[in-house]
Amino acid sequence: MSLFGAIEAGGTKFVCAVGTVDGKIEERISIPTRTPEETIPKVIAFFQQHVIEAIGIGSFGPIDVDKKSNTYGNITTTPKTAWKDYPLLQTIKDAFSIPVGFNTDVNVAALGEAILGAAKGVDNCLYITVGTGIGAGAYINGELLQGLTHPEMGHILVRRHPNDAYKGRCPYHADCLEGLAAGPAIEERWGKKAIELSDKEEVWDMEGFYIAQSLMQYILVLSPKKIILGGGVMNQTHVLTYIYKYLQELLNGYLSFEEISTNIKNYIVKPGLGDNAGITGALLLAEKEWEESKASAVQ
Repeated sequence: MSLFGAIEAGGTKFVCAVGTVDGKIEERISIPTRTPEETIPKVIAFFQQHVIEAIGIGSFGPIDVDKKSNTYGNITTTPKTAWKDYPLLQTIKDAFSIPVGFNTDVNVAALGEAILGAAKGVDNCLYITVGTGIGAGAYINGELLQGLTHPEMGHILVRRHPNDAYKGRCPYHADCLEGLAAGPAIEERWGKKAIELSDKEEVWDMEGFYIAQSLMQYILVLSPKKIILGGGVMNQTHVLTYIYKYLQELLNGYLSFEEISTNIKNYIVKPGLGDNAGITGALLLAEKEWEESKASAVQ
């Protein structure tokens, strides 16, 4: 079976792996995300040790995913200033004479969960990560969703919880979803990290209140057949109880589907691939790019 490379480029670390499209990982390493000059040579050195057909990249963003754009493959307006406007895709392409696929970290995680994870067999799903930031990837009718750009679902506006006086942490929008419900916002609001607040009901009631509002909007717009919630904050699994409760209250019977009314615990779930959703999706993206490259060569 052919071997592929995968890069999950995160804000704190680059996970690099070699594996197969059935999700089997042969080898992987984790490299701290410092400056491109420090990080990228280590990424390239790892893949130079292996014979691979293609590489898939799932990157933190925002990124340029428009293949017709002059800056396709660049990281764009990231708050990580060393990476602003960095040509990640082209740099990897220049190092290897193989096809390279490129998308957001959450989109490739959605791809992994759709093909091999919690949404296996479903042609329409949503993957959301709630951690240092909040992002979402959508797999719609067998394709990853993108248009003018990739989805930025973490920056939608939500109604404030009646007991929340916190100003919000997003440098662009203050009290958008990410500004109110991502891990750093929880820590700044309550004075402790999420993991230290496990027994504080008021923390998770508020968190569930905000996430449920976002899910209501995603459901009404995209109609996903499965929703997967990942990321470090979601390791506090008791927040799901509040998400289910508030989502059902918000929808108020408007959508009469058993997925929401009676089977919500099987509709909104944790990742089937656990922490491997992103790296598995990047392997699948590599294989997709490889197949498209072979098809183009035949034409």
